[in-house]
Amino acid sequence: MRKLTYLVACSIDGFIGDPNGDASSMFQFAGGEYLAWYEAEYPDALPVEARTAIGIADAENKRFDTVIQGRGSYQIGLDADIPSPYGHLREIVASRTLEKAPHPNVEIVTGDIVGRVRELKAEDGDLGIWLCGGSQIAGELLDEVDELVIKTYPQVYGAGMPMFGTGFAVTDFALDGVKAFENGVVVRWYSRKR
Repeated sequence: MRKLTYLVACSIDGFIGDPNGDASSMFQFAGGEYLAWYEAEYPDALPVEARTAIGIADAENKRFDTVIQGRGSYQIGLDADIPSPYGHLREIVASRTLEKAPHPNVEIVTGDIVGRVRELKAEDGDLGIWLCGGSQIAGELLDEVDELVIKTYPQVYGAGMPMFGTGFAVTDFALDGVKAFENGVVVRWYSRKR
């Protein structure tokens, strides 16, 4: 069975964006040793524009063949006139307001996203499924998340969009690893406790 991995950037206090979902203040940390590591380990989690800019447009996918994101996360690409931001992956967007996909590589799921994720996880294949964000879809899919990869940036937001837009529910994960970078970024890997 394939894994659903929530690979996400957040502040020290666990927010993936400000109250409006803007996380652009975190972009300042995408450089140096950290960026070189990220390019090598997670090239599939970079949008096509970034892959092209850094010369890895044709890099092979190492971990994922599918990306899932909510409408708010997907809207960032649409606003930049990029209707298929992760064209090297199968793109699935959960949305109750988008009725038609603006690009042939994008599948819109207007109904049961949990059921669709279960179908994806049951497919044969060596590569996994990346949950890109945002908060609401992560909350809806919390019970399906097999792995968390949390990129914590050295900032405190104080308030904003939480990693999981859910009500209170305790879900246990086991810490599998930690990597720290000179710029203050810390990456942690967790697997779901079964």
